[in-house]
Amino acid sequence: MSLVAPQPTSALALGAMAAGFAIFLLSLLLTGSRGRKADPVAERRSPRSMLGVLVQMVGFLCVGFGPILPVLAPRSTPAVVEAMLVLVLMGVTIALFVSAARAMGRNWSIVARIREDHALITAGPFALIRHPIYTALFAFMLAMALAFGHWRGLIAGVPLYWLGTWLRVAEEEKLLRAQFGPVYEAYAARVARFVPGLF
Repeated sequence: MSLVAPQPTSALALGAMAAGFAIFLLSLLLTGSRGRKADPVAERRSPRSMLGVLVQMVGFLCVGFGPILPVLAPRSTPAVVEAMLVLVLMGVTIALFVSAARAMGRNWSIVARIREDHALITAGPFALIRHPIYTALFAFMLAMALAFGHWRGLIAGVPLYWLGTWLRVAEEEKLLRAQFGPVYEAYAARVARFVPGLF
């Protein structure tokens, strides 16, 4: 059986995924409209973090690509439970990603960078974990696998996602340590990277 062979899913789960994704995009658009304009402030970038972005994208393709088999009856117990789990995972995605983006403000960037006026953000979700956006994206991957019935895609998708994440985190933390020194070290010592109190 192929890696992308779908498991049975339901239109209810797909609808939950679509609704969650729409709310996610709308939240990002509203967050992005709150004054995150480009300005001439000098910055240092780490282009190597783009490699991590590409590896993460391949991980998502492993989960998202392939046929979908929505054959479960929408009112059946498996379909309802599946849809509820998708909604919970998308809720985690939206809450973490949007709150992190708002907390970071102009510091937020896809490529690892440090602005001349960069501030170390330790409030909001950053008080619990240092990289909430990556935790949010992983929750999104799980929601997508569940809604699409692509659990087998996680076999390749999860390792690729976390490899890409580690590549990005390594570059980001290198810049943060260079910029903030002992202040960042103290923050890193008391706050976990991805899961509060664990990891």
